[in-house]
Amino acid sequence: MPILIRYGHRSWLVPLAVFALVVGVDAGTPVSFASVSWLVMVPVVAAGLCGPAATTLFALLAVAAYPALDSIWGKSQGTEDFLLVIAGAVLSVPISGFRAQAAAYVRHLQGVAETTRQVVLRPVPPGWGGVDSAARYLAADVEARVGGDFYDVLATPFGARVILGDVQGKGLPAVSAAAALVGCFREAAFHEADLATVAAWLEERLHRQNVLVERLGEREERFATAVVVWFPADAPGEVEVVNFGHDSPHVLGPAGVRQLPPGDGAPIGLAQLAGGLPEVRRLRLGPDETVLIVSDGVTEARDRAGAFFSLRDHLERLAGTPGAADPGRLVDEVAAAVVRHTGGRLADDTALLAVRAPRVEPPGAGGGQTGGTGRSR
Repeated sequence: MPILIRYGHRSWLVPLAVFALVVGVDAGTPVSFASVSWLVMVPVVAAGLCGPAATTLFALLAVAAYPALDSIWGKSQGTEDFLLVIAGAVLSVPISGFRAQAAAYVRHLQGVAETTRQVVLRPVPPGWGGVDSAARYLAADVEARVGGDFYDVLATPFGARVILGDVQGKGLPAVSAAAALVGCFREAAFHEADLATVAAWLEERLHRQNVLVERLGEREERFATAVVVWFPADAPGEVEVVNFGHDSPHVLGPAGVRQLPPGDGAPIGLAQLAGGLPEVRRLRLGPDETVLIVSDGVTEARDRAGAFFSLRDHLERLAGTPGAADPGRLVDEVAAAVVRHTGGRLADDTALLAVRAPRVEPPGAGGGQTGGTGRSR
């Protein structure tokens, strides 16, 4: 059995149980109730669950067991029933092979999708940019298509800058737009001191991306909602935020849960229609407060009854627990809650990013702040 166990992770137990059930029914019923022909179900079930090698073994087992059981219990069913078992055994082997090929193709698609995501969603080292951060990405893989959610944490000479956004649509056009925006953010946010200038670069980059794809034959222009947050190195306890029509970030800390001012600006790519770029706001951020930004995969997650996931209610329940504002724990808790709420059936890709500025030590307390001027990778 080692071959079966390696391939199917104990899936061979199911056709084995079917075989035992057929034998038990055939042994425990009168002579007039002949059920040995049900052995045809053994290779059929194996074809749907096991690999070709395991299916072949179960097919041979079914064919060999038929005459043995027929002679033991004396329930002769005729040649046609035996031929039925043989036909099921013969057909199950190529069916299992086709299923294995399809499964390998799906795994290949998933690998390509994951590689594509990693191009846009690169790993962020701990403490990168002088802030504590954590991010999670939950892939819905609806029809094996990749979504346009993106995020990044950037170390700049001006302090850490972070972004989380969601490009409208799915598939490679959305991923291409997300990659263009992330690449633009990594360069503009590192070199430009003014966050408004960074916002202008993002708008211009998506405009050029839309012009390019239009020339390539795509008719639908893309836009993206996003939030950019800057933790100024020269102003501890403050942040600058520009919101391109995205859900307003939540802030979790010792005082509880609050939400930053709503984003009334136009999405990236629609500034001309809205009369300009969204304004940059400078806001206070208390000690040990963590900023949580999520995509609409969180706020629009539904359960079986169609009820939306209430992020605010969940955060308020978390607020009273020790360590709730830790970025890693926060994104883990929220991601797990979304999965529970949807029963694991995510309808859209989901991105979460939590960022917290480290506590500023009083002068003379020793130990300097590190990581605030690392170069972009």
